[in-house]
Amino acid sequence: MTDEERNSAAVQAPHVLIIEAPYYAQVAQGLRAGAQRVLASAQARHELVQVAGAFELPGAVRMAIRAMARAGGPRWDGFLALGCVVRGETDHYDHIAREAARGLMDLSVQFGVPVAFGVLTVHDEAQALARACDDETNKGAEAARALLAQIALARRWGL
Repeated sequence: MTDEERNSAAVQAPHVLIIEAPYYAQVAQGLRAGAQRVLASAQARHELVQVAGAFELPGAVRMAIRAMARAGGPRWDGFLALGCVVRGETDHYDHIAREAARGLMDLSVQFGVPVAFGVLTVHDEAQALARACDDETNKGAEAARALLAQIALARRWGL
């Protein structure tokens, strides 16, 4: 990448793919609103796709990465995974939360793409709603800020 291409990339607004698991619809909506607010303030463009649940988030990111590899395919600067896993009476929660987090981290490391983890792992829905409310504690907004920082770092290094 030439210096001119690096400078051009640095001034272009980031293009983000939000992948949302709306199983807990009100929580997902709050996380998305927080993330979109941060992205808008950074003048970042974004697209939204939805998957069934948190377990499907890594697979969707991988499909998006594959789509980018095709000639003429879409191009995203980073991926923002949003969702919620609420602890239940069985250990299902542990498996879903762990595999969603591990899967997303593995993709980020393997492919060197910015991926932000905006998936709440909570004991009950009240905790999730508190973390998805419209204030400075919104975890969707926090994940969007982290993603924008990773995108800036990737651009700084010419990736």
